Amino acid sequence: MLQPARRKYRKEFRGSMGGVATRSTMLSFGEYGIKVEECGWLSANEIESARRTITHATKRVGKFFLRVFPHKPIGHKTPGARMGSGKSDVSGYVAVVKPGQILMELSGVSRELAAEAIRLAGHKLSVKTKFIAKDND
Repeated sequence: MLQPARRKYRKEFRGSMGGVATRSTMLSFGEYGIKVEECGWLSANEIESARRTITHATKRVGKFFLRVFPHKPIGHKTPGARMGSGKSDVSGYVAVVKPGQILMELSGVSRELAAEAIRLAGHKLSVKTKFIAKDND
């Protein structure tokens, strides 16, 4: 699972979700990509599941580029916990994504294969995504 090696502070505020992405909005490394269409958090499990789906669908042909990293710690309180008593311990990490951000890129495969692999990977993610290609950004 993806997670930071070290952190200066163990816990972090939740933050506010809004706005559009200002960086990593264009294809930089590959010919095809998966672009986010809404704000949200992607857990490390979701990112890994989508990565494995693309790798499996392309049969490890071509080159894969991952453009997001789960750097934000989140915690979950137990189901029976009462209100208050502070934050819970860190239970995992998420990547904050905004509309227009590129999540993953592919190169060295046909357009049909890339479209199918990215469609399958999109089902693993909790945000709405779309397939993009270099020729029609």
